Amino acid sequence: MPLGLLTQIREDRLSGVITPAQAAWAMYDWYGYLARDAQKAPPGEWAVWVVLAGRGFGKSRTGAEWIRDAMEGGQYGRAALVARTGADVRDVMVEGESGMLRICPPWNMPKWEPSKRRLTWPNGAMATTYSADKPEQLRGPQHDIAWADELASWRYPETWDMLLLGLRIGMDPRCIVTTTPKPVKVLKALLKESTTVATGGSTYENIVNLAPPFAARILQKYEGTRLGRQEIYAELLEDNPDALWARSDIEDHRVMESPEFRKLIVAIDPSLTGGDDADEAGIIVAGRGMDQHLYTLEDLSVRASPDAWARAAVTAYHKYRADAIVAEINNGGEMVELTIRTIDKNVVFKAVYASRGKRTRAEPIAALYEQGRAHHVGVFAELEDEMCQWVPGDPSPNRLDALVWAGTELMLEAEYTSGSRRYA
Repeated sequence: MPLGLLTQIREDRLSGVITPAQAAWAMYDWYGYLARDAQKAPPGEWAVWVVLAGRGFGKSRTGAEWIRDAMEGGQYGRAALVARTGADVRDVMVEGESGMLRICPPWNMPKWEPSKRRLTWPNGAMATTYSADKPEQLRGPQHDIAWADELASWRYPETWDMLLLGLRIGMDPRCIVTTTPKPVKVLKALLKESTTVATGGSTYENIVNLAPPFAARILQKYEGTRLGRQEIYAELLEDNPDALWARSDIEDHRVMESPEFRKLIVAIDPSLTGGDDADEAGIIVAGRGMDQHLYTLEDLSVRASPDAWARAAVTAYHKYRADAIVAEINNGGEMVELTIRTIDKNVVFKAVYASRGKRTRAEPIAALYEQGRAHHVGVFAELEDEMCQWVPGDPSPNRLDALVWAGTELMLEAEYTSGSRRYA
């Protein structure tokens, strides 16, 4: 709670404007004391309320308070809470700083049963958590209200369809979507629906409640950039016309299942340090299918220490039974392979060195997408943002670099056998 608001409640109590009991309630009174107008549900008849807002706007708090109000008030009794992954549901929607267990008053606190993925209020209302990575979880269950967090980053768009199909009980089933805007197909289609209402705002609307280092470091870094327009000002940006990749090429050839593979690798664009200010280590799992197409299976990129990203890469190597780990060594040199082999000395490792410019390396991979010979298995929102925003000449982001290394190793460095045009 903002310090100024807390002071106001105390002054109101001491001056007799409100009683001690009312002051205790005010600490949890979202619509009376706490919410900004932009965080209050819009009036009228609608089926889906989309909160498109910048980082730090208070999207999560808005979603949590809307669900809490519905559960406590008795209008609804069966809620679905859906986030990108199971960890996101737990860490943001339930246990997070603005999660259900932090915003509900002690006298009306829901019981959290992690093993059942269930929150139960004293009045019997229940909310069940779901991972957007597992669409099948939503086949069958019925709900009368739902909260979908960061929809634009969900890997499987069909999860949204499964959620909507389950909103089929009660007199007025509704859903709130809280997300940073990304021009993905599912979000763009939702915003065109006549039963959708959209609100939102920029990061600056909540700047007083954000840590000063965030404003000093993050906002200044991205102010005036395309990424800042999306992440701070919540603009739904289309492709950068100067970028090598077009989002339509990714969308048109996206698949939900992968084929059998001739070769599968884990590609790494390593970072040399950890910490909040360090670069991400790009980690992409990709394969060359029997159809000679490139398939991206996972984006495991992480901002972490060398030991942590090496463990992530080795874990993926074994999970997918990959043929090799391929890593760029321009900056890390022998340290990159040594770090990998410290985790597992038996992995097949190939070092690659960037002797050509980034545009020269990236253009052939972008051409594969344009030709319909490259596919994403699901949605990789952060990677796709980098692909469709990066302009040759700018510093290339790490997820993109790892993708280019994967494509180069799997598609461009492969040798053809004569006649059949089958990769060796």
